[in-house]
Amino acid sequence: MSTLLARWILDPVTSWQALHDVMKSRGTTSFDVAWRRRRVTRFPDEATYLHHGHQPEETSVPPAPGSH
Repeated sequence: MSTLLARWILDPVTSWQALHDVMKSRGTTSFDVAWRRRRVTRFPDEATYLHHGHQPEETSVPPAPGSH
């Protein structure tokens, strides 16, 4: 089950509010970010989870030529 579907099933109120925020922002805010903001607004005790999943992906940087 996708995260999006799970969110709609488990918390439709937060999902509806997040969708409204995305439409209001005209696409400048992703649904994921809007959902997290709305969720923490409704349930402040979940603030510790706000940044979960928002870390940049680790990418390996190829070595510079001649640095072997």
